[in-house]
Amino acid sequence: MAIHPTAVIGSGAEIDPSCEIGPYAVIGPKVRMGPGNTVGAHALVDGNTTLGKGNRIFAHAVVGAPPQDLKYRGEDTRLEMGDGNLVREFASVHTGTVGGGGVTRLANQCLIMASAHVAHDVQLGDRCIVATFCALAGHVEAEDGVIFGGLSAVQQFSRIGRLAYVGGLTGVNMDVAPYLMASGQRGEIMGINTVGLQRAGFTEEQITRVKEAYRIVYRAKLPLQEALAQVRSELGQHPEIAHWVKFIEGSQRGIMR
Repeated sequence: MAIHPTAVIGSGAEIDPSCEIGPYAVIGPKVRMGPGNTVGAHALVDGNTTLGKGNRIFAHAVVGAPPQDLKYRGEDTRLEMGDGNLVREFASVHTGTVGGGGVTRLANQCLIMASAHVAHDVQLGDRCIVATFCALAGHVEAEDGVIFGGLSAVQQFSRIGRLAYVGGLTGVNMDVAPYLMASGQRGEIMGINTVGLQRAGFTEEQITRVKEAYRIVYRAKLPLQEALAQVRSELGQHPEIAHWVKFIEGSQRGIMR
């Protein structure tokens, strides 16, 4: 274990011997770190926080701090991070709240860029990217492969579907369906994230089906339930479309349309 002599390690912390802790880093007493994690200089990892393997916390990042929620009264809520996540300089990731389920989760291979904020009870899937100065408010849920552009902001309880793209400077206050692109001060759907789908390995046939589902729901000027019924009838046997329909039907805030 490579722990710099100036680092401060809480007496109850559980740190795998393969981890590296940099100068003046602070590790809280309830932190648990699996193999191969790295914590940079002056970074803080605190709270009831569990890191899987191969995560890298860069200098001055704050991971596992208490939530910025006035209802929080010091409950023992948690932060859980999977494997291979990167939390860059001055970014912050907070623990959960009792009212939000008690846990903030980052899955695997997420990138939290410099000065971004991931608030309490956020749930991020695999390979999400949260760009510089992006702010995810409490209870936000993002499925696998979502990208948030720089200076974007997502309102509490919003859901962002798989492989969606939120452009820079975009405000999100409703759910964004999978595979789509949202942009603009108040967030408008701009089309399909075709490049993202291609990079994720979608075939041309799958992308064509997504385009047809998008046309029916977003361009055919049908009532939403009627449009979804048509998509389900014509394309619902395909997994990528079945997931798309299920996400939209599960929206509580309403979808950006």
